[in-house]
Amino acid sequence: MNAGSFDIDVGARLRELRLAAGLSQRALAKRAGVSNATVSMVEGNRVSPSVSGLRQILSGIPISLSDFFAETKSDREQVVFRASELKEIAGGPISFRQVGANLDGRQLQMLHERYKAGAESGKAMLSHQGEEAGLVIRGRMLLEVAGTRYELSAGDAYFFDSRKPHSFRNIGEGELELVSACTPPTF
Repeated sequence: MNAGSFDIDVGARLRELRLAAGLSQRALAKRAGVSNATVSMVEGNRVSPSVSGLRQILSGIPISLSDFFAETKSDREQVVFRASELKEIAGGPISFRQVGANLDGRQLQMLHERYKAGAESGKAMLSHQGEEAGLVIRGRMLLEVAGTRYELSAGDAYFFDSRKPHSFRNIGEGELELVSACTPPTF
């Protein structure tokens, strides 16, 4: 069996499952009735096991062949999001790029925000359940929270109860860029 034929790293998958089961290579080898070297070489992708050989190793976890190949990287929780993977959820003079495409069940929403010169969050003040925080990366921002106005520049941050009426506006001549987070997700 070739590790690439299933578009899965057999060695890494075996190691992940072994560790999740709380087993050392030696313990898995003993339970499966194979040598410690066999488990080590498969995990290191130095050998490609036959179907029967992989089945025997997996009997020590235990997991079936179909379950071994059923869960691929895309089925597991994504931890790292590359810039190209951020989901655009607003456009025009304001760009909101969200970390993670699907926020079902999440308690936190994180955004990479960009405001063109003069852009603002809207004519009406915002208000919603939860908390909000952010860090200005570049530019100048006017933040209004519950009637009080604050001017922020690169390196400045904010944190407030988002039930209080609030708004954001780029008061600089260039682009305003910030990273923000809110609970619960609002978009």
